[in-house]
Amino acid sequence: MIPPIASRFVAGESVPAALDHTRAANEDGVAVILNLLGEHYDDPADARADTDAYLQLLDDIADSGLDACVSVKPSQIGMDVSADLFEEHYRAIVARADEVDAFVWCDMEDADTTDDTLDAFESIAADYPWSVGQCIQSNLKRTADDLERLVDVPGKLRLVKGAYDEPSSIAYTDKADVDEAYRDDLQFLFERRDRGIAVGSHDPEMISLADRLAREYEADYEVQMLMGVREDAQRDLAAQGVDVYQYAPYGDKWLSYFYRRVRERKENLTFAARAVLGR
Repeated sequence: MIPPIASRFVAGESVPAALDHTRAANEDGVAVILNLLGEHYDDPADARADTDAYLQLLDDIADSGLDACVSVKPSQIGMDVSADLFEEHYRAIVARADEVDAFVWCDMEDADTTDDTLDAFESIAADYPWSVGQCIQSNLKRTADDLERLVDVPGKLRLVKGAYDEPSSIAYTDKADVDEAYRDDLQFLFERRDRGIAVGSHDPEMISLADRLAREYEADYEVQMLMGVREDAQRDLAAQGVDVYQYAPYGDKWLSYFYRRVRERKENLTFAARAVLGR
């Protein structure tokens, strides 16, 4: 059994449990992004197994009629084996999503994988327009240039502040600097896009800024938050007519998931504790 501190952030160990969680969230007006837990596979067989699991999950979502999509991690579907294997599996998942009228997000991992991840996204989005979306991290100093490159790509862009502890040579490490970069990146997206903008943030200031920019530029957007974090705010935003998506991991690798999150950045432990305590 998943312990309480984990069950708050993980939608069960099985697909039926994840779909039950999705159904409950949908009743509150919140859509769900399902992520099968697993990452950093160096065995092609493991990457293929999770790819197959996502293909089946997309079929299950389509059959259920639930308001849900999926999100994959590059290192989960082959990046740690080769960029080519990653793109092969990524493309197969998006192709299935396109067949069943579903949607696929790709998470962003550490900065060493950014180029290969964006190359694959750009190529796949060209073949399957608006069936795929890519996460972008504002803490990286390169992100303004990446957004300029991707602004006309026919796929969604999820803007997050970034959770990986990258060196100061390539990333902003001060919170104020990250916040400033996030605001600038949001401004750019709303100025240049009228659709496909995803605000991945729990920060009320950034969510309010997105609302103001959407009204100013008459652009559509969605807000994405993690399962177990500010869920009252998720429901409140949905009740106000905002498109809200909850990122909900599931699967039996929940212990390694929490270990990696804490190891990546000590602030993640504090973040999880505050969420559990409702602060």
